[in-house]
Amino acid sequence: MRIRATVAAVTGALALSAFAVPAAQADDSAISRADVAKVLDSAHAVSGKSGARIAAAEADAPYALDASFSNVKINGGKAIVAGTSKQVTVPTTFTLTHAADVDIAAADFVVDLEIYRGSYESPDNYLFGDLYPTCTPVSTTVASCKGTIDVRPGDGELLNSHAGTWNANAYAVAFNGQDPSAEDFDVTKVGVAEVAKVGTTKVQRFSKLTVNASPEPVKKGKTITVKGNLTRANWETNKYAGYTVQSVKLQFKKKGTSTYVDVKTVKSGSAGALKTTVKAAADGYFRYNFAGTTTTPAVKAAGDFVDVN
Repeated sequence: MRIRATVAAVTGALALSAFAVPAAQADDSAISRADVAKVLDSAHAVSGKSGARIAAAEADAPYALDASFSNVKINGGKAIVAGTSKQVTVPTTFTLTHAADVDIAAADFVVDLEIYRGSYESPDNYLFGDLYPTCTPVSTTVASCKGTIDVRPGDGELLNSHAGTWNANAYAVAFNGQDPSAEDFDVTKVGVAEVAKVGTTKVQRFSKLTVNASPEPVKKGKTITVKGNLTRANWETNKYAGYTVQSVKLQFKKKGTSTYVDVKTVKSGSAGALKTTVKAAADGYFRYNFAGTTTTPAVKAAGDFVDVN
């Protein structure tokens, strides 16, 4: 299990992920994230900045690997939306371009795409996949890579303050037969390519929205009261809590038609409660529609039918 990532006092990329490695990762690769972190720390010590490209070979530092990253996509360009308990796994894809002499098929060659919240040098949180991405050559110098980002909100991996925009970083490390645990480990024979920001994504708190229009049935011209609740995942309690002071549209779809039209805008109150009144005019469906925010995705309630006599 990975550790809970509160405000992380870490130095450099991969510091957080190096602390705890998922079992699947450890079993599936000869190279652990701790091994990678050891090499990257050496690179950062020379460059003076996490995520900076290594300018030239220097003593006690890995050499600059001739590799780059492009065409990065996380979850197909959609936000990562996490609830209170269920694991969320989203796909990542990117293109790895490398020199012809870089052996990406080697057992000790690793490439990864991760996302982080905050600054790269001192991130608030990191998320990554249980397994390293796999890269399929499309030419002698280009490979198509696929991986995942695995999120476990039920294990305390997220704080509510982590919702919003995250950055993506990428790295490739060629160990070239060097064993990081060996006494004669020579980091200068290890190649590293690392980019602090190759893209962005959003990590959002799953939202729910309900509606109830009453009375049912109702006479034409009489008052209909439409209630509802807007809630979203609280990652710190693993429960859903009201999303207050949010603008939510009340919409109506007349029976026999296919389109909802806006009726009015309602502000969510205590515990995310919604309440308003309208005059009964025709048979049809009422629903609430929330447009979403940076931290919370859009959501629409299922329509509630009202029979008007």
